[in-house]
Amino acid sequence: MNKNLHEIAKKLVAPKKGILAADESLKTMTKRLTSIGVESTVQTRSMWRQIMVETEGIENYISGIILYDETLRNPLPNGKMIVDILKEKGILPGIKTDEGTYKFNTNEETFTLGLDKLEKRYEEYKMLGAVFAKWRAVYKVGDNMPSEVARIANAIGLAQYALITQKAGLVPIVEPEVLVLEGDHDIEKSEETTEEVLDKVFKWLERFGVDFSGMLLKPNMVLAGKDCSDQPSVEEIAEKTVSVLKKTVPKEVPGIVFLSGGLTPDQATDYLKAINSNYKDLPWQLSYSFGRALQQEGLKAWGGRSENILEAQKVFFERVKKVSQARG
Repeated sequence: MNKNLHEIAKKLVAPKKGILAADESLKTMTKRLTSIGVESTVQTRSMWRQIMVETEGIENYISGIILYDETLRNPLPNGKMIVDILKEKGILPGIKTDEGTYKFNTNEETFTLGLDKLEKRYEEYKMLGAVFAKWRAVYKVGDNMPSEVARIANAIGLAQYALITQKAGLVPIVEPEVLVLEGDHDIEKSEETTEEVLDKVFKWLERFGVDFSGMLLKPNMVLAGKDCSDQPSVEEIAEKTVSVLKKTVPKEVPGIVFLSGGLTPDQATDYLKAINSNYKDLPWQLSYSFGRALQQEGLKAWGGRSENILEAQKVFFERVKKVSQARG
């Protein structure tokens, strides 16, 4: 066991704290900015990220921030490197290392790209200050989906990524995202699918010799598809989510950082709160690694206007604090 990796993983899930996912790809960030009437340029993208990291007091609730290559590499509009601001605040810098997905069958299921030269890229990312990384695999829910091929290909990809990341001296965040909100399936289907996916992921992580104590898991919560007529209660979501984790996640893993995956800020916060308040004696910290659920309200309040920066920071801070409190 690499003691340093274990310490970093534990810091990332310290009580009351969680991770801000600010690693949106150019495509996603362009979509977000367009939705508030702002043109997506290097300047506007890095301005929004600067607004977030310069928000006073976020270090009380945010342990780490996952960054996109562009943000880690280039100075912010204020001329500073983002890593330097984070270091001053005691926030750990992370990096998204996957390079998107590749469709491989008629159902448009995917596996994740980016393993090629990953080891080499880590040398540079470490020099730039990153201490942890994130890699996302995506699974569709539907008739005969995710297929056996999708489950195996993505589990092996996640295991290879996690091993290379640990060997490079960074903590891997393993993100197998089951797209549970897409479709009209019920919560039982999501529960079954998420369990199958996580079971396969941990089998392959073990086969590749990944050190569970020096990694974090970033899963989806167990939800019904948004078009399902029978929507579960908050309590049922918490119960089924924890039930799946108990069956699949080794106790050595220091923490689970949920993704918000299309949920509204209030939904993501409420579900996290129910999970933490109803289930106390679990071997892992149950935390968060939210992107849109932490950013959406602040981004709207900013609207690309410099006179709105303080208001945007206030709104962003309020949500960060609420989500932190949801950890109990």
